Amino acid sequence: MKFQGKAAMITGASVGIGRAVALCLAAQGADLVLLDINKESLLAVGEEAKKYGCRVLTYDCDVSDEEKVNEVTSDAAKRLGKIDILVNNAALWRDRASLAESSSELWKKYLDINIMGVYYCTRAVICGMIENGYGRIINVASVAGVYGNAKMVHYSTTKGAVIAMTKALAKEVTDKGVLVNCVSPGSVSPSQNEDIDFFKPSELSFMGRTGTDRENANLICFLASDEASYISGQNIQIDGCRKKL
Repeated sequence: MKFQGKAAMITGASVGIGRAVALCLAAQGADLVLLDINKESLLAVGEEAKKYGCRVLTYDCDVSDEEKVNEVTSDAAKRLGKIDILVNNAALWRDRASLAESSSELWKKYLDINIMGVYYCTRAVICGMIENGYGRIINVASVAGVYGNAKMVHYSTTKGAVIAMTKALAKEVTDKGVLVNCVSPGSVSPSQNEDIDFFKPSELSFMGRTGTDRENANLICFLASDEASYISGQNIQIDGCRKKL
């Protein structure tokens, strides 16, 4: 997979899967537009990526802020000439609460970031992709959006919506050269661990371990590549043969 001449925008790029995707794409020649709310960590990832010789733009950006998303995307497109690839990775997920105990504020926060954030970023790049006749959009959902997780109805709902959004949008833009796909990780390694090959034991998969950041990034980068030229509208689970618990 080679990405010379391609520009990729990645949200939630400062840690975990987002960071691994950034490094994977940079290693293969892509220029990067990195978004995250953690400015310090984001700048560190940007410096890591620059070692591969690519151009890197970093933006302190909350994806639930539509005006800010439009502003940074416009600036990045002007400076790099275009946005070819979008990886919608930014999301909330750690809060656990039964539906009966959850608040409307919690739901609104998850809806704003996990759904509206994906919409804002996609809307900001889609017209340019259609005009260029080329684009790759990869949304990061979760097996929670497929099976549903108890005590995480709010999270499961948003990830199910991202999967549905992927399938619907693909039917609008695939014939225009813009391929839209989704990946749904199962158990993932702790995002705070900087080793992108780190994993730990997990009873949630038949492989008996979590997936590494690199393994998730490899799938995302494949879908972003020209080698995936006949794949669109799909949700691909990457879960180590998930146990449906």
